[in-house]
Amino acid sequence: MELKQFDGQSKKELAMVDVAHAILEQTGEVTNYNDLLVQVAEYLELSDNELETEMIQFYTDLNIDGRFISLGSNRWGLRGWYPIDSIDEEITHDNDEEDEKPRRKDRQGFDDVDVEELDDEEEEDGVDYGERVAVDEHGVMVDDEDEEDLGEYKEDLEDLGDEDEEDENIVGLTVVDDDDVLDDEDEEDE
Repeated sequence: MELKQFDGQSKKELAMVDVAHAILEQTGEVTNYNDLLVQVAEYLELSDNELETEMIQFYTDLNIDGRFISLGSNRWGLRGWYPIDSIDEEITHDNDEEDEKPRRKDRQGFDDVDVEELDDEEEEDGVDYGERVAVDEHGVMVDDEDEEDLGEYKEDLEDLGDEDEEDENIVGLTVVDDDDVLDDEDEEDE
């Protein structure tokens, strides 16, 4: 294969990705990864050992390089060939071929008994959606049963906020100022 854009350059200095780009540009066809790899290796005259060590990096470079696009099924092309809107169509086109077989429609209809059973279940729930609900001052739904349950605990709940946050008469505890602790640490460091 002859690539005119690399005339005068040493093949050992060329990147496999650049050669792959030139090959795809010249052929203008979507190419299988393995075929592209063989064409690049032939152009660069790589030995089997060199090809084996460079193969993984080449695949990584194809994925990273924005000039290439994977079209699924290990097929590669140039991103410039596709308008942005048609990329998804090309990638999912293979799935469309599988769907070309006409499918038989299921001729079974609804069973009247099943529909009646579903209607009965909905009536048994007893939930009527769309009714107004009582809401307290905090925006929480209030149910009459809830207020009855809180009756015996209501006094305890009201007393919770009345206590002072700090109780100064706690035996055995002293308040230590942060500045005192920092001063003590500074003295220890010296």
